[in-house]
Amino acid sequence: MGAMSARPNTEAAAQQAENTAPHRAGFACFVGRPNAGKSTLTNALVGQKVAITSNRPQTTRHTVRGIVHRDDAQLILVDTPGLHKPRTLLGERLNDVVRTTWAEVDVIGFCLPADQKLGPGDKFIIKELAGIKRTPKIAIITKTDLVESKALAEQLLAVSALADELGFEWAEIVPVSAVKDQQVSLLADLIAPLLPESPPLYPEGDLTDEPEMVMVAELIREAALEGVRDELPHSIAVVVEEMLPREDRPADKPLLDIHANVYIERPSQKGIIIGPKGQRLKDVGTKSRKHIEALLGTPVFLDLHVKVAKDWQRDPKQLRKLGF
Repeated sequence: MGAMSARPNTEAAAQQAENTAPHRAGFACFVGRPNAGKSTLTNALVGQKVAITSNRPQTTRHTVRGIVHRDDAQLILVDTPGLHKPRTLLGERLNDVVRTTWAEVDVIGFCLPADQKLGPGDKFIIKELAGIKRTPKIAIITKTDLVESKALAEQLLAVSALADELGFEWAEIVPVSAVKDQQVSLLADLIAPLLPESPPLYPEGDLTDEPEMVMVAELIREAALEGVRDELPHSIAVVVEEMLPREDRPADKPLLDIHANVYIERPSQKGIIIGPKGQRLKDVGTKSRKHIEALLGTPVFLDLHVKVAKDWQRDPKQLRKLGF
């Protein structure tokens, strides 16, 4: 009789087990060749524009993290620069940063666009990934809204076959469309169990742990890159010198003064950034100011100056000064 009453109510027990499932938290990074949709995917997961998106390669240079808050897990996305064959000192530093980051994260998501064949650049990255033994790797087929299901199936098979060839297994292979918001939450569901058990590492409201000045600099740099098609995106660096609330403003009408310098490598590039009658620089200011105001939630006065830092990509002293 006593034994019978000791039997647990299975439904209640299951409910209780669910409530006590351990919370997980950890880091993931998305890798892939330029334009593989990494930043767009980061923004879709976080639900807000954090990493800068640009259709030029090599624009995400700082580790911009997006933070995905869930009841059961907290996923911190680390956006590493693309891995590429280095041509300059900056290139080598970026590659070191990439490898260090890969070794430190809990999950690596390899992004491959659905509408492009697996190329030498992808194989180069996957080969590097195969060498990182302990970290689980997820293959993410992005931009699925651009292809028919047959092409998508071929892509899934190709990425699976390449892993077999290199002697490792993807923890998951997931097709997503960040633009159409298809399978984005499924991706988060699949990453969460791969993270270590841990309480949340960041407070609930945080979307990114990048200092605001760095994010503001990235937004200005993104606006400055747009339309400068012939110039290397690398030859623009932005440094925010100061961000100060304007004094003597009524509490309900704050204004933030931001002074920033856009650095280029050669005097000849100055005219390109400034544009005829200064129009281009004005557009850069207007465009980035809108994004900055959205990010910081306050009106901004943006003061932009263009300066020449001779060959900054090759000069260790300049690199340090510009934050690399």
